Amino acid sequence: MHFPLSWPLLGTLAAAVWAYMTLLWLLSLRLRDASLADIAWGPGFLLVTLVAWLGSEGAEPRRLLVLVLVATWAIRLATYLLLRNWGRGEDPRYAKWRREAGPSFGWRSYFKVFLLQGTILLIVALPLAAAVAAPHPSSLTAWDALGLTLWLLGMYFEVVGDAQLMHFKRQPEHRGQLLTTGLWRYTRHPNYFGEAVLWWGYGAIACAVPGGSWLLFSPLLMTFLLLKVSGVAMLERSMKSEKPGYAAYLRRTNAFLPGPPKP
Repeated sequence: MHFPLSWPLLGTLAAAVWAYMTLLWLLSLRLRDASLADIAWGPGFLLVTLVAWLGSEGAEPRRLLVLVLVATWAIRLATYLLLRNWGRGEDPRYAKWRREAGPSFGWRSYFKVFLLQGTILLIVALPLAAAVAAPHPSSLTAWDALGLTLWLLGMYFEVVGDAQLMHFKRQPEHRGQLLTTGLWRYTRHPNYFGEAVLWWGYGAIACAVPGGSWLLFSPLLMTFLLLKVSGVAMLERSMKSEKPGYAAYLRRTNAFLPGPPKP
């Protein structure tokens, strides 16, 4: 079984991601806001997909499928984060690092935020590039159907979960309270669960091309990050100290996989 991406294409993708993250870093210095890295996360995957498209001659049905899925997800996520963060200043994580580092945060953020995130982005995006670049099989397969099904399920949990949370937070009477209805009744993190399932959908589509199963480390890595690093673990550390009643919610509601509430 061969690796599904050529070294020249991998080099081109790496150069594109490096240029993208460097430009974002320079803009963040001007705006004094490293949160740009979060908003640019989704569009970064769209960039990788487009570069792979332009640098290859893959099977047209699969190329089009992946491009539409990635563009829909990336634009939706970037728009949601932009609207959510508008007027709120720099994300508290980065603001804390800025205070701790002082004047050196500018150049440190290039490595600690932008290049680190760019490296993760490039690794996670490899199934997208492979699915777009592979010329065979020339038609869609059962793997593509499975991938689309998982993508739709994940997108549902992510979009509906985010919408329910945004609507809840906009109601003044809910200030300081927990959202425990809708999808949030069945999992404490429906948006993160949806994100993980969506990436397993991309992984399934990659399995349709020769050597694509090599790239299942991508959804594995994304699931690990969502569960243990930047998603569930990070958010729950702050929620336990900030939200009254969170301990009871934690006891009766699954952390990640949806399920009926416990008594």
